[in-house]
Amino acid sequence: MCPSDIIWGFVLISQIFIGFIGNSLLFVFYMYILIIETHLRKPIDLIFMHLTLVNVLSMLFSLTPDIMSSFGVRNAMNDVSCKAILYINRVTRGLSICTTSLLSTFQAITISPRNSKWAWLKSKLSTCIFPSFLFFWVLNMLVYIHVIEAVVARTNVNAVGSGYSETYCQSRQFGHKRPGSYMSVIMIRDLLFVVLMICTSNYMVRVLGRHHRRARHLHSPSLSSQPSPEDKATRSILVLVCCFVLFYCLNNFMTLYSFYTPEKNLGFGKIDGIMSACYPMLCPFVLINNNKFISQFISSLLR
Repeated sequence: MCPSDIIWGFVLISQIFIGFIGNSLLFVFYMYILIIETHLRKPIDLIFMHLTLVNVLSMLFSLTPDIMSSFGVRNAMNDVSCKAILYINRVTRGLSICTTSLLSTFQAITISPRNSKWAWLKSKLSTCIFPSFLFFWVLNMLVYIHVIEAVVARTNVNAVGSGYSETYCQSRQFGHKRPGSYMSVIMIRDLLFVVLMICTSNYMVRVLGRHHRRARHLHSPSLSSQPSPEDKATRSILVLVCCFVLFYCLNNFMTLYSFYTPEKNLGFGKIDGIMSACYPMLCPFVLINNNKFISQFISSLLR
């Protein structure tokens, strides 16, 4: 075990620690609103709570194998644990893109003007949240069922050809044709949700622009320069979507490269793990920074 591996391990641990603290504080805040400050409760809070849970699970199951490898743990996983950890990791990653897309769509409909074609959906939003969660869980659990069959514990033989290969786990067969169709299904699903995120984000930007121009004409400059709580929430969600799309593109590029490259590089896989955990780690801090009430609550909680 070389010093660089130990440093790498501490970097991964710090990433999990920072992300766990941020998501836990955010989850506690929304639980406080849900149970105690019920007059402040909003339907979108349930989506934030679901996102924080997904973020924590995604980081834990994405980085834990790399942490164990960095500290020299050998043969830590068998076939069953490889299937379970990789399956949960992939499902939570899929839930992350679905939940972020739902969050963006929910907010776009919420801020839509009364005369817009989406206005009729406002009254139905709260009733769609739990069915959406159920649909996302079932969808991702079915999409990634292939992982349970395809992944086994890593052998001592060097893997050559297209396929999944990490420190402890690898594909059952390399150079097989079937993974191409499997990857196509995942890419189509991801593309649909990313396009939905981009479209709703573009709509929110246009609504905010119109609102800002209207406020500038109706009020004094000092009043128009102060965004409403709804505007702040919308802007924080826009920042979240931008972060997600950025890290999603980088992570997908690295995942596809490592999958299809003939010679596998385990160090490249660790970088891929860090990239996949960046969004879950930064997500709560984007929301905390853009919400004054959350910041005050967490400050009092920490004190």
